[in-house]
Amino acid sequence: MNATQTAPYRLTPAQQKFYHENGYLLGLPPIYTKAEMAKLNVELPNLLALLKPGETTKDIREWHETSTYLYEIAMNPKILDLVEGILGPNFYFWASNFFIKEPHNPSTVGWHQDAYYWPMAPHNSVTVWLAFDDVDEVNGGMKLIPGSHRGGIIKHNRSKQTASVLSLELEDGSGFDSSQAVQFRLKAGECSLHDDRAIHGSPANPSDRRRAGLTIRYSGTNVKNDMAVNPNFKAYLCRGVDEFHLNPTGPIPAQRYGRPNFKPVSNEEAGKV
Repeated sequence: MNATQTAPYRLTPAQQKFYHENGYLLGLPPIYTKAEMAKLNVELPNLLALLKPGETTKDIREWHETSTYLYEIAMNPKILDLVEGILGPNFYFWASNFFIKEPHNPSTVGWHQDAYYWPMAPHNSVTVWLAFDDVDEVNGGMKLIPGSHRGGIIKHNRSKQTASVLSLELEDGSGFDSSQAVQFRLKAGECSLHDDRAIHGSPANPSDRRRAGLTIRYSGTNVKNDMAVNPNFKAYLCRGVDEFHLNPTGPIPAQRYGRPNFKPVSNEEAGKV
């Protein structure tokens, strides 16, 4: 029996090489079966019910701290196997965020680099984008510029496109060519990986289908958060040992659905203006 059959979630050397050269990885085995994903989607409204008036689904940030529903997803051994193939044996997770575009939603996500917003160093982080729905070019699936993570961090400017959920983003031509973007396509239950410096974004959703995804951020234990900028930061060790002890440890949630009693630092507050 070959390695692919015995450990389907362990990245091969070829996959690792592709990720480090291109800044992303697709074509991974499903994390959840259709039945498992259907169950997670049935539970999702219980989380949405905790949103306050005026909030949107993008305000569901760091709720893994008080919801085993999200914490268990972030700690799924299949996901951790994939992440370990990029970050190595010692890593933690520290953020989760829903990105849900309902049918006919005009909102976009402008071109950006995650690392621009994060007060963290060095750059050694991976984002897992877990699809709750089938995602493609029709319902606003993400696009990414291959290799853009190797070009360094580019200064972001205030958005001129009001449809973008980000107020700080990159303009096409400022160090990258959007025509080179790769379209992400995922089935519900599948995930993608991308580097924190990779330039990516997504268009509106003019279709009749919802486009929901959960992002989970993982970092090597050598990555330190600037607590002066993000004082609510908490790290959850996933694998290995924390040999550096650079960040505060987060409490394991005890209830199925809950929301933190703090407001996470926004991209605008954390980003370089």
